[in-house]
Amino acid sequence: MKTLGVFIFPKIQTLDLFGPIEMFGGFREQITITLVAETSEPVPTVHGQLVVPDTTIDAGSSYDLLLVPGGDSAICAGRREAATTWIKAAADHAELVMSVCTGSILLAMAGVLDGCRATTNKMDFNDTIHLGPNVDWVPKARWVHDGKYFTSSGVSAGMDMSLAAAAYLFGDDAAERQALGCEYTWHKDPDWDPFSAMAGLS
Repeated sequence: MKTLGVFIFPKIQTLDLFGPIEMFGGFREQITITLVAETSEPVPTVHGQLVVPDTTIDAGSSYDLLLVPGGDSAICAGRREAATTWIKAAADHAELVMSVCTGSILLAMAGVLDGCRATTNKMDFNDTIHLGPNVDWVPKARWVHDGKYFTSSGVSAGMDMSLAAAAYLFGDDAAERQALGCEYTWHKDPDWDPFSAMAGLS
């Protein structure tokens, strides 16, 4: 059984969080999911729903898998030393590290992605990648897999990335079954990225 720690922070993007949870939640016999926050207080999403964390960063950082969703407030979280210290420790321990949207910017601000290829939300791309100057940012990608890191483009891309990570962990057939069970059309090509051109990046 693998443990998945999901870092949540105030005004997190709703689908960034729940899209991947829906995909990984289908592997309940292989993965346990734990929501980790800076405090035990309910965490509001950007749309106002309150998410109750399972534990806090003070309880430890040892998870097999790490997921960092995004949102405009990810940059604010990246300026809090307690958050970035925990993310760095959790990423160092994890066998797989994943992010959605500007979650990759948060990883970059923690120094986790230095020297790695990564991507992020295309609509915010040019306004955010300066926060990770040592990252090889990819302007056209639905998601990027580099070593133990999976980073995705904006919001809905997190579901495609999560299925790709699930396929990496458990095989293509298992990921296909999960996509089918969700009635979700899985974009399997990591280079499929029409939003890059819309944002003037390609």
